Amino acid sequence: MGSEGPPAVTIHITGFKKFHGVSENPTETIVCNLREYLKKKGLSKGLILGSCNILETAGQGALVPLYQTLQSAVSTKDEESSSSGRVVWLHFGVNSGATRFAIERQAVNEATFRCPDQMGWKPQKIPIIPADGGISRTRETSLPVEEITKALAKMGYEVMTSDDAGRFVCNYVYYHSLRFAEQNGIKSLFVHVPLFLTIDEETQMQFSASLLEVLASLY
Repeated sequence: MGSEGPPAVTIHITGFKKFHGVSENPTETIVCNLREYLKKKGLSKGLILGSCNILETAGQGALVPLYQTLQSAVSTKDEESSSSGRVVWLHFGVNSGATRFAIERQAVNEATFRCPDQMGWKPQKIPIIPADGGISRTRETSLPVEEITKALAKMGYEVMTSDDAGRFVCNYVYYHSLRFAEQNGIKSLFVHVPLFLTIDEETQMQFSASLLEVLASLY
C-alpha cells in the first residue's frame, strides 16, 4: 500500500582476482568478505545484497562468465517483480597508484592493455564492441556520480569523481556492463579502490558498506 515506500534496491557486486603487478587484489578481499561484514553491521532498510562474484582479470577470454554473471541479475529481477527494476551492478577494481577512491562516470570503447591480461591477451587500440563504432565512443552510467561522490566525501572518505577508468580490464568490463545495463533497464557503476597499503582494509570495508547505503538512498 501507500505506506510501504519505494521497493528495495538489489545491488550485485564484482571484484577481480590478482593480475600482473598486483599479487593480492583488494577487491577480491572486499567482495568475498562484504556479505559477512554487512551481517555484523546490519543492512540499511531498502537494500538487498545480491550476488558477490570475483572475475578473472581478463578481457575477451572472460566474456562468457562476465555475461553469465550479468544475466543472473536480470533473471533475479524478472522473478522478483516487486523489485520494479531497481537493480544495480557495482564493479570494484584496483588502481595500484591511487591514493583515493574513484567513482567512475564512464567507460570508453577502447581496449589498449598496457600488459597482457591473465589469459595472455594484449589488445592495442581496438574497439571493445565494434558494433558501437570507433574507440572514441563512450558510455556513461545513469547513476548520479557527483551526488554519490559528495555523499561519501561528507562521510569523511577520500573520494573523487573520475572520467577515465583506464583502457585495461576495468574499463573493458565496465563498458560491457554499461551496455548490458542500458539494454536491460538496470544500472551499472564502477569504483576504483587503492591498495590496502594506501587505505587499510577496514576503511575500505567501511567505504564499501557506505557506498551501498548511498546507492540505495539515491536510486
